Formats: sequence, C-alpha cells, structure tokens
Amino acid sequence: MDDTAAPKADVRCPVCETPVFAGDSFCEACGHPLGAPACTSCGAPAVDAEGYCERCGVRQPTSRDHAELELDGGTAGVTDKGLRRSRNEDAMALLSTDTRTVVVVCDGVGSSPRADEASAAAVETACAALARGVSTEEAFGLASRAVGKLATSVDDAPACTYVSAVVEGGRITLAWAGDSRAYWLSTGPRPTRTNPVETDPPPHARPVETGLPTDTRPVETDLSAGSPPVEASADTRPVGVLPAAAIRSAVTGQVVGTQLTVDDAAPTGEITAWLGADYGDVRPHVRVLEPETPGLLLVCSDGLWRYLDGYTFPSTGSPLDMTRAMLRHALDSGGQDNVTIVLIPLGDAHG
Repeated sequence: MDDTAAPKADVRCPVCETPVFAGDSFCEACGHPLGAPACTSCGAPAVDAEGYCERCGVRQPTSRDHAELELDGGTAGVTDKGLRRSRNEDAMALLSTDTRTVVVVCDGVGSSPRADEASAAAVETACAALARGVSTEEAFGLASRAVGKLATSVDDAPACTYVSAVVEGGRITLAWAGDSRAYWLSTGPRPTRTNPVETDPPPHARPVETGLPTDTRPVETDLSAGSPPVEASADTRPVGVLPAAAIRSAVTGQVVGTQLTVDDAAPTGEITAWLGADYGDVRPHVRVLEPETPGLLLVCSDGLWRYLDGYTFPSTGSPLDMTRAMLRHALDSGGQDNVTIVLIPLGDAHG
C-alpha cells in the first residue's frame, strides 16, 4: 500500500492541529498557510499576512515599532509605537541636501482604516517633493493626493495629520494640518516671522502668541495660556478628549519651548483637518520664521506633546540623545499613543 497519500502523523497545522500532507501549502481544514513565519511569542509558524499570530494572537514586531534616524549635521528623529497601541501608525522622514534639511512627521488617524499606510504615504511623498525643491504648499498637496488614493470609498478612507519643516539658509518653513506640532527650543528669544500676511495661518487659527517680532515674551511659566481652539466643523475625526494641559505650550528651566503651530482641533479634542479622501480640499497652514539665536526645532506627534506640561527638556547631549530622553519621558508618562520626535539644530546649538 502506498502511504504517501496519507498525512504524516508528525506534520500538523500549527493553528488547528489537523494532520496535513508534507509539502502542502495550506491546511485543508482551516485554510491556514503552512510555512508561515514563526511567532516571536509562542514560536508557532502561524503569523498571518497582517502580522498577527493565529495561535496566540500576538502582533509581531516590525521595523516601524521603533526606529531612529540621524543625519549629518545632527538632525535626529525617533518614532515608537508606545505602550498602549498594537502598531505604530506614526511615520517620519528626514533628509538633508547640500542646502536644506527636510523633515515630515505624520500621525495616522486611529479612527480611520489602514492609518499606518496613510502616514507612510504622506511622509514619503512630501519629503521627496520638498527635497527636490517643490514648494511647501505643492508638497502638501501631493501628500494629500497620495493619501486620498489609498481609499476605496469615502467610508474606507485612510487618514493622517501632517507637519513638515524645511530649514534652509537659517530660515524655517513650516506647514501643517491636524494636531502634529512644531516647537522652538532655545534659551534665547523666540524666532521672528517673515512675510506675515502671506504665510500666517488665518486669524481664527493663530496661536495666542502672535505678537512677533515686537512681542518676544515666552509663554508664562504657569502654562495657563494655550492655543485657542479652531472652530469645530461638521468634518471631525475623533481622537479622544485631551486634558487641558495637553494643549499648552511648555516652558522648562533654562530651555523655553515655544509652540509654533496651532492645532486644527475642536474644544473637545477632535481634529478638524486631516489628509484623507473623506476630508476634501484640505489646505495647510504655513509659517516662515528666522531664528535670531541658536536653538532646536522640535517636530513631533501628540504622543509627545500631550506630556509636555511641566516637562523639563534636556539641555545637553546630541539631538539623538535628546530625542531618546523625550521618548523615555513619554513612555514613563503612560505612552498611550505612538510617539514621534524629531530635532533639528540651528546655529551652533548641539552642533
């Protein structure tokens, strides 16, 4: 009798444990693909295409769970999935040329499908465009269209927030939509702004600290004044209600953190602007600034800034060391969201 047609007793499906034929590609009982990657938790070769173990349910680590980047000149970034999320839906892109440094940070909107794909598409598209000299507004538009193409319908529309920074010749150009932020960290005066009529956000979306360059006061140390909320619209993405302290600027010891962006958010915390097919014609806020003294530009997602109230920014170490310290602070404070932190030194700060 030819026994080659019978399942081998020691060959079983790692999910349902039904005997299978040696050389089969799938289990005929449950459909699990045989020869799948092994789970880092239970060891079973049962990891599905989405990265989850079909036996124990543990999601497998990916290169996006934690990543660090450092450029020549000191610009550095770190992104981490945090302690409460199963995957990292933040994304960052850092790039430097002979004349400019480009950073893009996007935070996938958790209430949208495939939010990690949205943030990845946005940072890759925008960073490449900015690096080749495309305008900030055009790069934003390209990123918005790239995210929009991911949707199969308005009910299946990946979405993300957006903030970009281009540093060239001592000038900072910021663009943003949503609630990812940029801060200026320095012991000196705040950076002045240029082209105020053309580049400032509309009046309803300006931060409290709009008296540049004549008003160079830092945020008061009691942290009582924050950015006024943008009026809520019919289109809002729920992101959870944030505590009042989470929308305040940070002042810490010798290092002053000045918030340079204003959130597109309703008073209850929902964002009111994002990149995605279900938003429509989203347009960026743009701001151009020229620092008067050395400092660092901080670009981050809300996984960091929600924990900045009362935080003492690190004042020594390389930008990479400082991003790691800020990440530890976010994780030690709860790590409830994905965290992305990028620092760009300007002047001789931490150079």
